Formats: sequence, C-alpha cells, structure tokens
Amino acid sequence: MDNPATIAPVQNDCETETSSAWSWWPSWRPTSMSLLKTTESKILACIQNDLWARFVTLQNQYRIWTLTITNKAVRKPVEQVPKTPLVMVHGFGGGVGLWIRNLDALSRSRPVYAFDLLGFGRSSRPPFPSDAAEAEEQFVDSIEQWRQSVGLENMILLGHSLGGYLATSYAIQYPSRVSHLILVDPWGFPERPKVQNQQGQGTDVVKRPSPPRWVKAILAVVTLFNPLAVIRAAGPLGPGLVNRFRPDFKRKFEDLFDDDTMTQYIYHCNAQTPSGEVGFRAMTESLGWAKRPMLDRVRQLPASMPVTLLYGAQSWVDSSSGYKMAQIRNHSNTRVLLINEASHHVYADQPGEFNRVVENICKSVN
Repeated sequence: MDNPATIAPVQNDCETETSSAWSWWPSWRPTSMSLLKTTESKILACIQNDLWARFVTLQNQYRIWTLTITNKAVRKPVEQVPKTPLVMVHGFGGGVGLWIRNLDALSRSRPVYAFDLLGFGRSSRPPFPSDAAEAEEQFVDSIEQWRQSVGLENMILLGHSLGGYLATSYAIQYPSRVSHLILVDPWGFPERPKVQNQQGQGTDVVKRPSPPRWVKAILAVVTLFNPLAVIRAAGPLGPGLVNRFRPDFKRKFEDLFDDDTMTQYIYHCNAQTPSGEVGFRAMTESLGWAKRPMLDRVRQLPASMPVTLLYGAQSWVDSSSGYKMAQIRNHSNTRVLLINEASHHVYADQPGEFNRVVENICKSVN
C-alpha cells in the first residue's frame, strides 16, 4: 500500500537538550530518536488521507513535531469559507501516534493538526523550571508559538488528560484563538480534597476511583523521581516493563497491529531524555494532584466560549469535575458527555463514538 505521508528530512533527528544531571542513566537502554521515528512511521502508514509530517520551528528555536491531515478528495467551492481546523493535544507520556484511530475520520471535512507537546515524543526536550506556574507557562507559550509558526488564526482545541489541562490554560490566555474547547478526560481540575480530623483541622485525603496499576506505579515514584524514571532505569528490561504495565495499549489497537508496535511506541516516547515529564512533576503534588487546580481558574474563560467535556464512563478520572465546571460557568455553553464502555483513553476505547461526538462538535462551529 502506498503511504501518502510526506516526512520532511531532518538533519538532526536525535535532537534533545541533554543535561549532565542525567548522564548516569544507563546507556544500554534499547531506544533512540531513530527507533521512535521508525516505530511511529509504521503507525502513521495506516493513515489514508493526505498527511504532512514535519518539525515546526518556534521563535525560540525549539522544534515541535507536527502532523497535518487533510482530505483533498473533497472538492469545495472556491468561495466557501475554510473550515476551522481541529487541533489535538495528547496527554502525559503520549504522542501523535496515539490518535491513529481518529485522524482519518476527523479530517474528512476539515484539516486536523496533531503535535507532540514540548518535551514529549519527537519534539525538542528542553529543561523545564521547577516552579509549577512557570512550567505550565512554558508549555502554554510553546503552544502559542506553534500556532503562530503554523499560521492558524483560530482553532477547535481538543486536549486529552494533561493536554486538556494545558488546552484550558491556553484558552484562558488566548481566548480569541479558540472557537470551541474540547476536554477529554482532563487531568488536574479538582483540588485535593480535605476532611476534618478530630481536632477540627483539615487533613488531606484522597477519594477517587481506584486508578489502574500503571497509574499507581507512576504515582508511587512521582514525588521522589521524574514520573517515567523507572522505564529508563530498567535498561533493556524497559520495553517488557511497558508491556507488563500497559497491556491495554496492545489490546486497544490489536486490529491495526498484531505485534508490540503500540507498546514499543509508548516505550520509545518515554525512554528518551526526561523533559516534559520534569515540567509535569513541577506541576504535580503528591499522589498526582495538580498544584494549581484548573477548576480555580475556569471562571476566566469567556462565557461565550463553548466547552465540551468528554469522559469515559469507566475512567479513573472523576467526571464530577466536569459538572462542577459547568456549574461554575452557570451552565453557559458547557456540556458534559459520558462515553460508555470507555476508560481514560476514550479516543482508543470507543473510537467510533468518540469520532462521531467530536465531528458533531466541529460541525457546530462551521
């Protein structure tokens, strides 16, 4: 099968910003940016529509790995106003390859952009500040610089998990650029709950649906190390570790790949020099709660901005935050939808329903 993807030649495919602080990591990890590129190329070969994949250079010279998917088979009248593009932002530890079940379907009637967040996937991996607000700002500023470099006037902005948190922060700072905000199982919205102890003082407790094993494993080390340190520390055992803790990823995509392509992709995305995860750690307090909960700031979104929150009905992320956001916004232009038989990775668990819902949202814009 011919692959329509156009991959721009890259002179320095292993671009990372290496810190000597991490020089002690085992050099025998079976990973490289080249292996990540090879694994990702196998995933992107499934795309049927026209694909343009390239690095977008920001004003600060960092590079953001970017996909643009269009359906040139659809002939549009010259006088028709172009459809607002959909921009998709992945979650923690992810990358553009995870959208493989969605890119073709969602690009049938409008351009779709997906990019690796700064510090993740194939994008540049710069140092991040240890302050939560500054780390968040570095992520958000990179998204705005990316938008300027690509030349988008406005967009339908969709973010999953950490991507949902950053998409909301971006929409607060740059509301004129967001036609509709779609938040998919967003991380970091609620405050860490407190209860009164016998002395009447507030004590931190955690009341949430029990996370799966892989989430518990990350939370167990996040306060001591960077969240994905265990994958790198495992050396040649790292790929097997990902298979053990994330067998669900193989199952979610088993009709596309009958091997370990997707778990290999997850491994290679996360076994590189730590960068974005350093920023995430700075934004996180113990047990994975956000230091700066987003529910405290959603009032800053314009009341006129439409917001849709999509949750997996079986997700470990509590959908009550979505209803609280709707209440805070006086239910103005805010909808909360649950997708049945879907967990945290809604887009992969129920891609047909996810694509249908997102397509309808896009049609409501234009």
